[in-house]
Order: sequence, then structure tokens, then C-alpha cells
Amino acid sequence: MKYTTQIVIKSPIATVVNLFDNPDNLKKWMKGLESFEHLNGVQGQPGAKSKLTFVIGKRKMEMIETITVRNLPQEFSGTYEANGVFNKISNKFIPISENSTQYISENDVQFSGVMKLFGWMMQGAFKKQTRTFLNDFKNFAEKE
Repeated sequence: MKYTTQIVIKSPIATVVNLFDNPDNLKKWMKGLESFEHLNGVQGQPGAKSKLTFVIGKRKMEMIETITVRNLPQEFSGTYEANGVFNKISNKFIPISENSTQYISENDVQFSGVMKLFGWMMQGAFKKQTRTFLNDFKNFAEKE
């Protein structure tokens, strides 16, 4: 399943990228994130792996992030693996003016195992969650 979500943030690209690129900021805008743990590689660079742990309701979910592209301020991409889900995400940042930035998130979600059975039913949930993360990041970035 491939989809693209985008949003305009009323903040300069340098500010947006600096806020996005700082892992200490993740908990400030990513609801449900309990921890972000660097596992190996040079943190923030291609090949680096980190574990993100989320608590959603009573359910705990872990995913492994592997950075694939770091070409900031234009692009930051990676893969995110969780039980039966493999998501390739390309985050792109485009300056619209001195004080606004377009943030584009391109997602390619692949399901395996039992998740293949439920994947088609969950398409809306994945798109909604991506939209929520972008809106939450926008709100965070515009307040900083």
C-alpha cells in the first residue's frame, strides 16, 4: 500500500528540519511514544538502527527504525519494522517561503504473515495515523 500525506508548516525550513532531526523532540509530538533507543550505527546517519516503543491504550508496540537516506534539509528516509508490518517512509521538506515549509511523507507499507489478512482493512488506520503525526508535528513546530 503506497500513499502520500503532506502538510504546510508555518515555520522556516531550517527550524522545521532542526526540530524534526532531534530525537529528544520525538516525545513532544509523537503521541504514545514511550522510548527511543539507539541500537547501533552512527546515530542519525544511514544504516543506524533504533528501537521505538509505543504504548497505545493497553497495547505495547515496538518497531525498529533503520535510516536509509539523510540528505537534510531536503530528505530523511527510513524503514520501520514491527510485527508483520514493513513501512518505507520518505520525509521530504520543501521551503515554500521564508516562513513556511511543506512536509511530505511518502509511505510504502507492506504486510506479512497474519497481518496480510488484516492489512487491507487497516489501510485507513495507517493513513489516519500518518496524518495525525504530521498534524502533531506541525503544531509542535509552529509553537517552538
